[in-house]
Amino acid sequence: MRQPVTRIVVVALLAVAVTFGALTAIPTRTSAGSLSTAIIGMFPKDAGEFAYADLKTARKYPWFAQLNDQLLPPRFHQFEQFLASSGVDPNSQVEELAWASESNGKGDNVVGIALGNFDPSASEAKLKTQKVPSFESQGYRMYAFGSGIAAGDILFLFFDSNTAAFGNRASLEKLIDVRMGGTPSLLTNESLFPMISEANGNGIVWGVLDKEHTAIALQQLVPQAGQFPQAAAIIARIKAMIINISADDKSIDAHLQAVCASVDDANLLSAAFQAGLMYRRYQEASSNPALAKALDGVGVVPTGDRLKINAPVSQEQMTALIQSKSFAPPAN
Repeated sequence: MRQPVTRIVVVALLAVAVTFGALTAIPTRTSAGSLSTAIIGMFPKDAGEFAYADLKTARKYPWFAQLNDQLLPPRFHQFEQFLASSGVDPNSQVEELAWASESNGKGDNVVGIALGNFDPSASEAKLKTQKVPSFESQGYRMYAFGSGIAAGDILFLFFDSNTAAFGNRASLEKLIDVRMGGTPSLLTNESLFPMISEANGNGIVWGVLDKEHTAIALQQLVPQAGQFPQAAAIIARIKAMIINISADDKSIDAHLQAVCASVDDANLLSAAFQAGLMYRRYQEASSNPALAKALDGVGVVPTGDRLKINAPVSQEQMTALIQSKSFAPPAN
């Protein structure tokens, strides 16, 4: 489950709204996407990545199905089908999605909360009829996609008719413990929560990465930048990254801010990234001209102790990127 979360950052750099769109173009720019602290406070303190998607708004875009097919691994498509069999339609009932992964490098420990309109009683009756494995934790019943015992199994539960959660068993049990007051919440994370507050409400998709996940993301975004003197050491000192993505009927704008350890670090990293982007564009020019053209529009600017990366792309460029399978995971 780690790869799709990390790929959010990759998509953002290419200036694509990461996720879920679908039927008609939106006539005005959309930047709303505010998540209440009540929901943020349901996640555990030790989160290392936290992201949010306003699915109700994003579904109005015309490129959802194709992008969704490229971004989501088969396991998640199967999970969607499993939910549909229980009477939960992720494509219509889920309006907002928030998810997080742990800060200790356990990339598979991703847990999410889906907000929308559900009928828990009807769904649970279907699941019982289908003899779906289930487990109880502090009064809440978790239903398993799979046996519920294997490490890769996904489970989900209903907190109420507007709130559902999903993840592996250990992550869900920790989420429940936070809700019951037994474990500190993300609201008490002194380094990550202020960044979440800054990102919250600015974009149909937004997210925050801690020090560890930011270093991984930047190395994946432009691996060539790490070949420059001092760049690797600067990336290792970076504190966090903030991602905001907004859109209208003509373009999609992705904004990334890497919070560096100093003004000098931001300036040096900016030079390394600009050179790395130029090299990446040269590499992609013949094999993937759509991607090369999108990279032409990426701007890298140091501002104080932050490195700001702005990546606008038109709807036409988005279509070309999807057709070129720029978002598909690499073949094994």
